[in-house]
Amino acid sequence: MLTSCNLSTKKNEGVIDGVGESDSGFELNEETISILREKLSSGSYSSEQLVRMYLDRIESVDKIGHKLNAVIEINPEAIALAEIMDLEMKSGKSRGPLHGIPILIKDNIDTGDKMQTTAGSLALAGNIASNDAFVIKKMREAGAILIGKTNLSEWANFRSTSSCSGWSSRGGQTKNPYILDHNPCGSSAGSGVAVAANLCVVAIGTETDGSVVCPASVSGIVGIKPTVGLVSRTGIIPISSTQDTAGPMARTVSDAAILLGAMAGIDDQDRVTLESKGKAHKDYTKFLDLDALKGKRIGVERKPQGENQFMHALQQKTIDLLKSKGATIIEIDYLDEISKLGGDEFELMQFEFKAGLNSYLSTSNAKVKSLKEVIDFNIANEDKAMPYFKQETLISSNEKGSLMDKKYIEALKKSHLGSKEIIDKVMNVNKLDAICGLTMGPACSIDMIYGDRWGDVFLTMPAAASGYPHITVPCGKVYDLPVGFSFFGSAYSESKLISIAYAYEQASKERIAPSFKKSFIL
Repeated sequence: MLTSCNLSTKKNEGVIDGVGESDSGFELNEETISILREKLSSGSYSSEQLVRMYLDRIESVDKIGHKLNAVIEINPEAIALAEIMDLEMKSGKSRGPLHGIPILIKDNIDTGDKMQTTAGSLALAGNIASNDAFVIKKMREAGAILIGKTNLSEWANFRSTSSCSGWSSRGGQTKNPYILDHNPCGSSAGSGVAVAANLCVVAIGTETDGSVVCPASVSGIVGIKPTVGLVSRTGIIPISSTQDTAGPMARTVSDAAILLGAMAGIDDQDRVTLESKGKAHKDYTKFLDLDALKGKRIGVERKPQGENQFMHALQQKTIDLLKSKGATIIEIDYLDEISKLGGDEFELMQFEFKAGLNSYLSTSNAKVKSLKEVIDFNIANEDKAMPYFKQETLISSNEKGSLMDKKYIEALKKSHLGSKEIIDKVMNVNKLDAICGLTMGPACSIDMIYGDRWGDVFLTMPAAASGYPHITVPCGKVYDLPVGFSFFGSAYSESKLISIAYAYEQASKERIAPSFKKSFIL
């Protein structure tokens, strides 16, 4: 969850000076799936070579050089998997655009291999899943090669109300690759940083509220939070059955669209995915349209968000570009109304977290079998498990009743159904194709002792609470830190949002590789 962040900055400038170093010499720097696919098809690279290059990159940049700490574990079978994919390609078999492409996944997603699934928690250390999560099965079917798992905010940032995003007791603190003493946001911190720093071409994150789009925004990449129901949650450590979903993280809209198509699918074990029948697409790249903004009606909150003049200027610059490409921008009022539902959203999450986690742990290979046992483990191992912030969110969740409790039913009605009503109404009345705005303020500094201090510009809750799709695209920098621009809309409108985001991305070209500055220098 996001709290207030105060940036100590120069008041008369939108940029800062800093000391860092670029790494444009990396052979695969800023490469896309399509380019890697061409190199594999032509024989100029093998999948094994790609895997080795990315593993070397992780070692040199993530572990030794800048110590980004984005990757929590390397897959010991990565090279062997690449060799299999190479043999298939040599025999003429093609599984599609992801065949032989190395990817990273968040460490709250089960893999039935030799890697652990821990949500970053020492309480789950040693938990090796018996089976792949449904989305991992989809990745293997598509020919993608899992080269490792990424660090995350522990328990997907649902452990404490004063947590530091990107920190876990198992994985330590992940750093923002643009300014290393700044926050990567979360909970999919490692996935966002890994993509931004070219440790992989694409990665998978998960979101309950902001956990894909926030780290994507502050890491200068593209993130898609799909409609809840488009991507199965089976085998993913849960927070909220109402809001949880996995989503793609990439440097381009095109790559995110490719990955989303491979991730989507109906899973009988996750019944909400049955709602996606006839609404999902195997190939979202067919919606990549340079002229997609022409004739689109896009809503933006009437009241300026926050007080930072550089953020205001960045939003206006983006709005002006959307207009120049043929979009009609409609001022709307909805954020104040939907923001009032934040307390109900948190109430809902706590009830669903207790129920979902107890169910997951009861059949897992973890040593702890319930939320209560996780809490007890952390208390018994306080110095290692809770050296900076504690576990008040785990405790408050464990105190909740069942999903039959009247308080839960009321929270579900107010938060989930209420947010849907607000968004549907504003979109229908104004005949909107999407709603837009700055995704987040720039990254605050890392503070493991007192926690995150996010500011007053964040656009995660509307799409999260409603379960609607949300995409963020780089739109520029403030204080040398990336800021994303969001587009979200009604259920299963991914195709429209992807086309809008792609048209904006291609017109703006705001993706800039990180320079790994050591600190925020005034």
